[in-house]
Amino acid sequence: MGNSRISNSVKNISFSLANKIINLLLAFVSRSIFIYCLGIEYLGIQGLFSDILTMLSLADLGFGAAMTFSMYKPLAENDTTKLAALSSFYRTVYRGIASIISIIGIALIPFLKYLVNADIEIPYLTLYYVLYLANTVASYLVVYKTSILSADQKEYIITKYTSVFSVICTVVSCIFLLITKNFVVYLCIQVFFTYLRNFSVSHKAGKMYPYINEKNNLSSSEKKNLFKIIGSGFIYKVTGVVLSGTDNTLISVIVGTAAVGYYSNYTIVSNQLTGFINIIFYSLTASLGNLVVQEGKKKRFEIFNVIQSISMVICSFCAICLLFLQEDFVRVWLGEEYVLDTLVLVAIVVNLYFTIALYPLRVYRDATGLYQKTKIIMLMTAVVNIFLSILLGKKIGLAGILFATSISRVVTYFWYEPIVLFKEHFDKSSLYYFGEIGKSILVICFISAIEHFVCEFITVTGWLTLILKGCVVGGIAFIGVFAVYRKSAGVKMLLSLNFCK
Repeated sequence: MGNSRISNSVKNISFSLANKIINLLLAFVSRSIFIYCLGIEYLGIQGLFSDILTMLSLADLGFGAAMTFSMYKPLAENDTTKLAALSSFYRTVYRGIASIISIIGIALIPFLKYLVNADIEIPYLTLYYVLYLANTVASYLVVYKTSILSADQKEYIITKYTSVFSVICTVVSCIFLLITKNFVVYLCIQVFFTYLRNFSVSHKAGKMYPYINEKNNLSSSEKKNLFKIIGSGFIYKVTGVVLSGTDNTLISVIVGTAAVGYYSNYTIVSNQLTGFINIIFYSLTASLGNLVVQEGKKKRFEIFNVIQSISMVICSFCAICLLFLQEDFVRVWLGEEYVLDTLVLVAIVVNLYFTIALYPLRVYRDATGLYQKTKIIMLMTAVVNIFLSILLGKKIGLAGILFATSISRVVTYFWYEPIVLFKEHFDKSSLYYFGEIGKSILVICFISAIEHFVCEFITVTGWLTLILKGCVVGGIAFIGVFAVYRKSAGVKMLLSLNFCK
């Protein structure tokens, strides 16, 4: 079983990383074409609508996490009857959710004019929004089938389909955008390929697990227990949306819709980075769920120790590189006029750091169902974030809205959740965890001081000098981070792997 977990995790990570690399290359090409054909205001509209529909996704009430979590045990026990009953239950639920999102989404149309704060008039705004809404609703029609692939440690199958359709969609939409320079055509292509991808993956899941098409019913007590899990998951859903799904809306209202476009040029890098890292950690979630069901506390802590030390290495390296390369990259890629204030960059780097540093907690939270015991602190995080975003946004603008995200994390679940996890699942003190966080922050500060001194002697004038600076910054960061963490459990494990097998 242990080898099976490792094999599935490696497959999930390998396929997902390949998909991310492809999408990363396509993202920069498509973003450049998008700005060239439509302009920064439309880029801001795209970011704003994504935020609105992320908030609408609250309608799933945390069913996604509950659905995957509830499948771990029956999959480990090969209980096909229970899996069929769960699929039938979630099918009914998600059809209802799709309807609710559609109704609420349409009801929000009259309020769009209050959220868009643009210097130019945007025609057909309602049509654009409806197309984005249709793209969102598409995912809820088949998710009840595809989730079993994730729960059964076969996320790589979803990734293969996603990668193929993403490449085709990006190429086709860019071609039509260059020909027509029409946002409606661009969005119609996006919607078409979203539906095609989702139903293709759904069909594959139905063939692999034919019993999920059967109609079985859960007992009243099973449904009651699921709704308890869902209630806790809902709190986490709210917090996640407030932390990451409201920034663009607040930026649009407080700073301006164009600022959303400028900011998105920065986040295309940080989001891709977190996307890569998200793959590494979340590809392990289903395997950890299996491990939690079958292994003891000692083994759970050993695996957590490995995962955390890897996250410390990654977040330290990425934070340093982003801090010293992001502005030069935007300057070379798009031009000086697209470069934002350095304080905004610092806020993005701080958010990136905490996002990566907290990944081990997040994957163990999902794998163990920990969110059922820490839901109240997460709700406090959401409240604090909204308050601080408005306060700091009015005081210092874009950077203030971004800093609010990290501050709200630090004063709430950043310190509380590790205490619960270590006590409930490891029988150990959480001081180890906080010590590792403090160590990584000191490492980042020390290496950054060296990087700052060295970068004074490098002037970026184009792609070649940017690559040169990237090699220098990356090299110093790698040497420094490796020197500190070379004896950690995670690095030792990575060095022991034979990737040629």
